[in-house]
Amino acid sequence: MNVHKNARMTHHGRVLLVRRVRQEGWRVADAAAAAGVSARTAYKWLARHRAGGEWLLHYRNSAPARRRHVTPVDRVAKIERLRRQRMSGTAIARHFSMPRSTVGAILRRLGLSKISALEEKPPVRRYQRERPGELVHMDTK
Repeated sequence: MNVHKNARMTHHGRVLLVRRVRQEGWRVADAAAAAGVSARTAYKWLARHRAGGEWLLHYRNSAPARRRHVTPVDRVAKIERLRRQRMSGTAIARHFSMPRSTVGAILRRLGLSKISALEEKPPVRRYQRERPGELVHMDTK
């Protein structure tokens, strides 16, 4: 885990806080003050330690475990099909009675937010010479 330089509590600091309270008999407020966090934060780490031991004192991913409002896969496919028919994001949102921001996020995720993404890119034309300096360009006045 890449901990930023201003982090108040690393894994080791949390373990130290729990050890001070549970083994050394410190008051929670005193241990929290020594660690530089609030008493509420100290109680949070103590509760996590009680629930699962030292393992729960590690950093956890802050992403939600589940998303409540996920756009169905078939709806995303329909949005993509309409976009490939050059329908605008606003028109697609109106067609499905969805928020424009949601349709815009889906189109960005698919890489279709710009019309230029729908057009086929021309092949790159490279000019290659037999020897270096074969084609010399001179400007004269």
